[in-house]
Amino acid sequence: MTRAYELFLQGGPVMWPLLGLSVLTLTRAIERAGFWIHLLGREHQIVSHVLDAARYDWGKAAAIARQAESLPIGRFLLAPLQLQHPNPETFHLAMEAAADKEFIQMRKGNQFFEAVVGLSPLLGLLGTVIGLIVTFAELDIGNIAQTNTSQALAGISAALLTTAAGTIVAILALGFWRIFVSLQTQQMDYFFTVGNELELIYRQIWFDGE
Repeated sequence: MTRAYELFLQGGPVMWPLLGLSVLTLTRAIERAGFWIHLLGREHQIVSHVLDAARYDWGKAAAIARQAESLPIGRFLLAPLQLQHPNPETFHLAMEAAADKEFIQMRKGNQFFEAVVGLSPLLGLLGTVIGLIVTFAELDIGNIAQTNTSQALAGISAALLTTAAGTIVAILALGFWRIFVSLQTQQMDYFFTVGNELELIYRQIWFDGE
């Protein structure tokens, strides 16, 4: 622990914003992970109950969806279910509008992770450049024989710490970003499949075209 703290201090002042970015990245990742765990842990059961009920009791299906209104899938299903005898176009439009609204919430945090991926390496590079400037400024170029080579190498090594730290933070943010984007893509496909099935049930059983 002491060694890590010493390395952190050797990296210079740029290590502090990198530390802040790493903490914010982990905090946001934990918040997003909680969102997805809460969502994925219940949605299949809710969808199954709603679709089963929709085949024989439209009102019961709406009631089940309303009980799950705290979840994106519940709000998505409730949007068309709560309409009063809609035509197929209105039914489909209600689902699309609800899905778009939920997808916006699912994408929450993407811009933050994207910003960290781009900013962290630049901060690391800035810290390295500053460190190298300071190191070379302290060298006596006119008297190489008297230059402390070990000290110069230590300064260069310390300067490179910020590049390594910035890269690590960027990799961490990129990993979380790709995981959450993958989950978002899967959810979009799942909403599309579920919505089509619910719409088909409505058209076949409940819609009176006359």
